[in-house]
Amino acid sequence: MDLRLAIAALAGLSLSCATRVHTSAGSPPQTPSAVRVNAFERQVRNARDAGEGDYPLNLLRQRVAAEPGNLAARLDLAKAYRDRGYPDVALEIGRLAAARFPESAEAELSLVRDLHALKQRSEAIASLEEFLKAHPRQAPEFESWLGILLDESGQWTSGEAHHRQALEMAPSRDSLHNNLGYNLLMQKKNAEAAAEFREALKLNPASPIARNNLGSALAAGDATQAAASFQAASDPATAHNNLAAVFIENGNFAGARGELQLALGYNKTLPAALKNLELVSRLDGRDATLPAPPRETRWKRFKTGFVRFILGPPDRPKAGAAQAASVH
Repeated sequence: MDLRLAIAALAGLSLSCATRVHTSAGSPPQTPSAVRVNAFERQVRNARDAGEGDYPLNLLRQRVAAEPGNLAARLDLAKAYRDRGYPDVALEIGRLAAARFPESAEAELSLVRDLHALKQRSEAIASLEEFLKAHPRQAPEFESWLGILLDESGQWTSGEAHHRQALEMAPSRDSLHNNLGYNLLMQKKNAEAAAEFREALKLNPASPIARNNLGSALAAGDATQAAASFQAASDPATAHNNLAAVFIENGNFAGARGELQLALGYNKTLPAALKNLELVSRLDGRDATLPAPPRETRWKRFKTGFVRFILGPPDRPKAGAAQAASVH
């Protein structure tokens, strides 16, 4: 059974590329080294084929061949292949550049990004840790990247240390506060996480990621404050749906149903809310329907209309929820 939360306006980034080597029934089994050689030959062939008829790419290849000591040309060539949809070729070029220029922070960071794009986290962590051991106190991006890679590997405690080191070097960057906050949130340190998200919002009040993450951090303690934070980042229907998603993750199915009722009250066709309603019904075993809101009597409708006529429209509802943002 596929149990997935439907989050409105979920932000995310992933890129994977899997290559499998098949052997014919009559051929002898290949050793790991033979497989690596064949994979590299295939990448070289792909690189050559990709460059045929591509004048700018051919110029870059010729430049790298003519200037083997030109790091910028190698990184430009890697970017060109990456932009053309050959991330594996870009990665091989990046590996060669990092090996040839082991002192270059630029080459290391480019390699780490390519490894991350292909989900080669273990190699990226090992490479970055080795580089930082030899070249400590680099720019905060290096500590931040290491923290992100460790987070994605489930090593939250180790990741926290690197997020804090990044912040020591650049305390005025809202993205670094958000990254540390997300790490703390995943460790169930909600109060500390909320403090980091608030600091991120002080530095960048327009950040929807920090605003949404703050709502998630507050949801376990004060649902009203969480709703207010979520409401500031989205429309009411989306806000209530996303608070419902947080409640579902926390096992609060009754609270989730309440928020979904509010979400569908604002927008009865919101796909994410309908999907979450189906999900929560599978989890709590109850019917995938919500009770209709009580109908107002004719006198109550008249009274409400009269008050609006005299006093003007009511304030915008303060209750709400937010987009679930889990992006570093």
